[in-house]
Amino acid sequence: MDEVIMDQIMYAAHQAVSWIASLAIIFGGVVPYIPQYRDIRRTQNAEGFSTYVCLVLLVANILRILFRFGHFFETPLLWQSVIMIITMLIMLNLCTSVRMATELNTKRRSFTDFDWNYFWSWSGFVDYLQCVLAFTVMAAYVTYLLLDSVLFVESLGFLAVFTEAMLGTPQLYCNYQNKSTEGMSIKMVLMWTSGDTFKTGYFLLTQAPVQFWICGLLQVCVDLAILFQVYYFSRYPQKPVSHTTHTTSAKAL
Repeated sequence: MDEVIMDQIMYAAHQAVSWIASLAIIFGGVVPYIPQYRDIRRTQNAEGFSTYVCLVLLVANILRILFRFGHFFETPLLWQSVIMIITMLIMLNLCTSVRMATELNTKRRSFTDFDWNYFWSWSGFVDYLQCVLAFTVMAAYVTYLLLDSVLFVESLGFLAVFTEAMLGTPQLYCNYQNKSTEGMSIKMVLMWTSGDTFKTGYFLLTQAPVQFWICGLLQVCVDLAILFQVYYFSRYPQKPVSHTTHTTSAKAL
């Protein structure tokens, strides 16, 4: 009897841990953008946030959803992509509305101008939405045509997670160029590292497709490289301390 009760308790605990882990995977990725959203709304200034962050994450998560049609993976990872897409669209909507209010005399640019010089620098949210929809339709059509190709499907999955994995490299390169990590939030980098480590562990435990955990490990390596830069440049300063704030990483924002 005691063994039965213990088994039930262990099963309930396992289910609870699984639910918590799933919720963390689904919503954990959008948490860093909540304070950014609030700051933009409070200051009515979107200059500190790069909309290219939204572009990278939209492309990565749209491709990940399409990848699932050819290679099944855990449902929480699917919902993670859906939530991230919605979050990035919300961020784009806020940024464009703020910029339209502050740049009254700027010439309006639209997606239908098809001017490559102003790609992803349009004036209205509708233009970004049109671009995302056009990309989604084209990518979905190509995926439909090549869904029977194992090489294409696996390449699609790798491209999706590799794109997201590269989100931290601008900060790494920026620190290298500046020979300093001044102006970068160390707490934010620690959040990346803990989040990416948890995510990679989740991929391994749930036996997610190999692309997921390989690129997860790559993300962790980038995070650790940035933390090493923090240590190295603080211990061995490469230039005089300046009060100038460097441009922060796309991922940090």
